[in-house]
Amino acid sequence: MELSKRLLNVIEQAIEENDVAGMNLLVEKDGQEICYCEAGMADREKNKPIERNTIFRLYSQSKPVTAAGAMILMERGELDLGQAVSDILPAFAQPKYVENGVVKPCTRPLRVHDLLQMTSGLAYPDANSAVGRETGIVFEEADRRLYTDNPMTTVEIANALAKCPLSFEPGTSWQYGTSADVLGAVIETVSGMKFGDFLQKELFGPLEMTDTAFWVPAQKQNRLASVYETVRDENGKKSLIRYNGNHLAIRNQMDQPPAFEAGGAGLASTLDDYRNFARMLHNGGEWKGIRILQPETVKYMTGGQLMLPQQASFDNWIGLSGYSYGNLMRVCKIPGQSCGIAKEGEYGWDGWLGCYFANFPEEKLTILFGMQKKDAGTWKLTRKLRNVILSSLL
Repeated sequence: MELSKRLLNVIEQAIEENDVAGMNLLVEKDGQEICYCEAGMADREKNKPIERNTIFRLYSQSKPVTAAGAMILMERGELDLGQAVSDILPAFAQPKYVENGVVKPCTRPLRVHDLLQMTSGLAYPDANSAVGRETGIVFEEADRRLYTDNPMTTVEIANALAKCPLSFEPGTSWQYGTSADVLGAVIETVSGMKFGDFLQKELFGPLEMTDTAFWVPAQKQNRLASVYETVRDENGKKSLIRYNGNHLAIRNQMDQPPAFEAGGAGLASTLDDYRNFARMLHNGGEWKGIRILQPETVKYMTGGQLMLPQQASFDNWIGLSGYSYGNLMRVCKIPGQSCGIAKEGEYGWDGWLGCYFANFPEEKLTILFGMQKKDAGTWKLTRKLRNVILSSLL
């Protein structure tokens, strides 16, 4: 197929230039596969190629799944998105925020809705800000305990984050941070189940996502892709080196069930598994006759919109002009402002290592990319491939 050839050319060029070791992609329209491509290596040192069933660390592409978990509890009347997080996790009872270097008490509570919108003020570790440094201390402790008999748990990390000041008064701005990790602890507490067990029961089991979990067991470890990063020598020549580090208290090898089931970054999955999740959303919350979410819940989940002061902060995210944010996903609002082909109403998210998900509801189109490149997110290769696909299919 002509589309597959064009996509493979782009991927193979990126591999040749040492931008990525390998990747696969899947495009589906109206519930039918349009094309699947794979190229390069899942493990260069072992000469193991990328394959259809290669398992990838999703990192932030975990977030839409966590949002779906919250939606399940919301429509059952078990979780009120407008309620204070402290109703569920009392450690958040007296939040504080930083303004002009001064720590102040918040005048309004941190709400569950703020977690879904990333308007909580919760940050990721960042040495360049006071809030980021405080958050970094939490993850440093989690990393120290990662291989001990006393690792930090999902709720324990959320409670530790509650002691950190927020970047702003909840609801007044937008910042990408640990909101989804705290939401995982909220879901765990409300459901009375371990977060991973809840997702297995409510999503992964019914959706036949057999390779999706917070860890990769021994019999599947040979399918877990290795992580690489691009480095340059003194002459600017690029090469790829293997990256074995842990990140955000998640074990790189993912070979044991973790105590911290990170709602913002912890899942591993395959293209086909995530396709099932994406197709369920396209189908208004239904999968093979099983009702996962109600149609109105899916409309709410996938139609997020920030308020103007929040949007102003989100607009600083390079590459997402024309989009807004809600329920842990980007949502396209003004395609003409995008730096590539886009469609109003499309939604999805990506991950730190380059995994990428986008649904286009009007066209019933899904795009999924799998790769493991350090610090990738939505990067130039993602945008190039999107433009090839969307120029052909929209």
